[in-house]
Parts: sequence; structure tokens; C-alpha cells
Amino acid sequence: MSISFTDKLAARIEKTGSALCVGLDPRPVMDDLQAVPVLLRKVVEETAPYAAAFKPNIAYFEAMGLRGLEMLEELLPDMPDDVPVVLDVKRGDIGETQKYYAQAYFERLGVDAVTLSPFMGYDTLEPFLEYEGKGVYLLTVTSNPGSSDIERRELSDGRKVYELVGDMVRRSMQEHRKTSVGMVVGLTNADSDILARIPDAPLLIPGLGAQGGDLSSLSGSGHAAPPLINVSRGIMYQNPELGFAEKAQTFAARIREALGY
Repeated sequence: MSISFTDKLAARIEKTGSALCVGLDPRPVMDDLQAVPVLLRKVVEETAPYAAAFKPNIAYFEAMGLRGLEMLEELLPDMPDDVPVVLDVKRGDIGETQKYYAQAYFERLGVDAVTLSPFMGYDTLEPFLEYEGKGVYLLTVTSNPGSSDIERRELSDGRKVYELVGDMVRRSMQEHRKTSVGMVVGLTNADSDILARIPDAPLLIPGLGAQGGDLSSLSGSGHAAPPLINVSRGIMYQNPELGFAEKAQTFAARIREALGY
């Protein structure tokens, strides 16, 4: 039996003492596409000692057309074996279509985990849930202001819409699904009330760095499942006078201090 995604992630966090997820969001430079693979490999190489995971966002690669997708497919086999890769795709579609998304990401590209939109219902998640050793993160409370339009809306029984996503996570656990199921909770909108209302499952937490999220909102949550705190622009593009390794080390230390690692 292969190790679960959650266990692989926990082992990586324990090894590095870091819960930093390094986001790989290459801004398309259409007149010099050859510079992008060089940049990506440099970021991966320099930040790997401080990375609990890497998170390529597929939109940036798709924006470069076929060559962009080729870059992603060429990069993935060269990523460090013990560092989980979470492909940020945010897919949500009917089951038949989702089946092919799952094949594309887990079988063809071979990534460890993906992000999914759960708002079309639990059955749309099922094609992803029978992959041993893989993981999915369900959009739950995202980091954008518009998360209040749907995700943070209150239901007639006093619960919030995002709690329905938590119910899907619990259902996957009760059904003993092979795939680890976690949630995306944006740091800019996270607070103790939200964390108290969702199950103790792996969290992917964007919003630190360029988006200005506050790590103190995570303290004292009581969650034991391994978290990932994502930083993308803050490492790849902010403070260009600093090296990628230096920026990753700084963010990893800030996260460690906030989470008490």
C-alpha cells in the first residue's frame, strides 16, 4: 500500500520544519518564452530546502499556449521526489468530464494533489477520490473579497455555505476514500470562527505575501492535520534584489513562528 498524500506531506514538513508552499506562477513573457523554464528551475532549485510543497498554477502555463503546457510537463519529472506537488487547477465539472481531468493530472502529469471546486456537488468530486497516494483540496473559503458572495453566506439554519464543503470532506473520510481530501482556506479571510466550523483536514492556505494575509489568524486553531501556507508572487517577483532562497527561508521562518513549529 502506498503512503497517503497527507502522510507524505506530514513527512516533508517534519523533515524541513517548514509548512511553506512555494507557488509557481510564471508570468507569461510572450517575446521570450525560453526564459520561463530557466526561471522555474531556478526557483525550484533554490527554494527546495525550505519548501513543504510546490504549487504550479495551471492558468499561467495555459496562457502561454501549447508551449506553456509543454513547459509544465517537462518541469514536473525534474521536481524533487520528496516534495509534494499540488497542481492548482480549481476544476469543477460533471462526473464524466471530471474523470478525464483526473486522468490528465494524476495519471499523465503525475502530480500529488490538485485543487477542485466542489460547488457542483459531491458526485463531481468522486472521479478524483479513488487514487491512492493522491490528494485534493476543495475550495472552501477563498482569499478574494467575493468569497462573501457565496462561500461565507449564511444558510437558513445558521450554518455557512463553506460548512457544506466541510460536510463533503467528512463524507469522504467516512467512506474511506483512497484520496486525501483537504480544503483551501484563504489567509485574508481566515479567522478562528471559520477554522472552528470546518473539520480537521489538511489546509491549503493562500494569501500570505503579496495578498497581505495575517498569519496570526491561524494560531490556536487546534487543527492537527498538516497545513500548507502558499506564497507565490512574494517569492517569484517581489523584492527582486533578494534571492529566491533568501525569500523562501524568510517566509518559512515566519510561518514556523506563527504555527509554533
